[in-house]
Amino acid sequence: MSSNKTFKGIIAYPITPFDQHENVDISLFKALTERLVISGANAIAPLGSTGVLPYLNDDEKEAITEATLKQVNGRVPVLAGVSNLTTDKTVYHAKFAEKAGATAVMIIPMSYWKLSDDEIFTHYEKVASSINIPIMAYNNPATGGIDMAPALLKRLLQIPNVTMIKESTGDVQRMHYLRRELGEEVAFYNGSNPLALAAFAAGASGWCTAAPNLIPELNNKLYLAVQENDLTKAQEVFYKQFDLLQFIVAKGLPRAIEAGLKIQGIESGYLRSPLKGLEPADYLKLEQILSVLK
Repeated sequence: MSSNKTFKGIIAYPITPFDQHENVDISLFKALTERLVISGANAIAPLGSTGVLPYLNDDEKEAITEATLKQVNGRVPVLAGVSNLTTDKTVYHAKFAEKAGATAVMIIPMSYWKLSDDEIFTHYEKVASSINIPIMAYNNPATGGIDMAPALLKRLLQIPNVTMIKESTGDVQRMHYLRRELGEEVAFYNGSNPLALAAFAAGASGWCTAAPNLIPELNNKLYLAVQENDLTKAQEVFYKQFDLLQFIVAKGLPRAIEAGLKIQGIESGYLRSPLKGLEPADYLKLEQILSVLK
């Protein structure tokens, strides 16, 4: 069982912006990624749920990966999403990310049909054998349609370069299980925004989140308080941002971040169909939430 602690702290997920014709806007993507880097993100993770990975074709995924690495330019680690329905396509994108210079790749099992544990294990094993950089196994049944039980996640860590686990079910007990069963050397990460504080308390190495697009200072302050073992400060900072964290999850990360950036006067492009912007009532609600976080 291997260990990888390259990624720590706030792992920020940029959105993938589109122009009015629904083409990927690479120049705007670079500008939005730069905002995340200079605002103090500890790592950048393109092509996650926030980056609408399933809505992009192969060329677009490659362009986003390359743009991220060029813009970041080694200042922080890059965790590239490479998930796909088929194993061969996942291998293809993992190889591309490695060649482009990604620090590691993140993989969520995606399937129309429910996959067995053995099928999932073989999927990760084949991808791992094709690259030499670390893999983060990502569990998010709400988006991938597959719930990897803690026992399966533990099994995946038998694969040499599967060294990190991202848990996004919103079940903090799973995080306690991972820490108890896997020990201090295995890095696990929180992907459920409303559980950020509880996950850090359970021993999470980092928080994978879209929130730094809108409130980077609060996110950074939370991690700093955790590092300093200042529970009072951590609770204060966390609960200040809690309403926003709940909102962006409930309303969908891409549309919530796209709207939140606009509210803050930052160009954020457009969404790609079938995604649409927030409903007017939700937009007003987001304005209210952000107004008290200035």
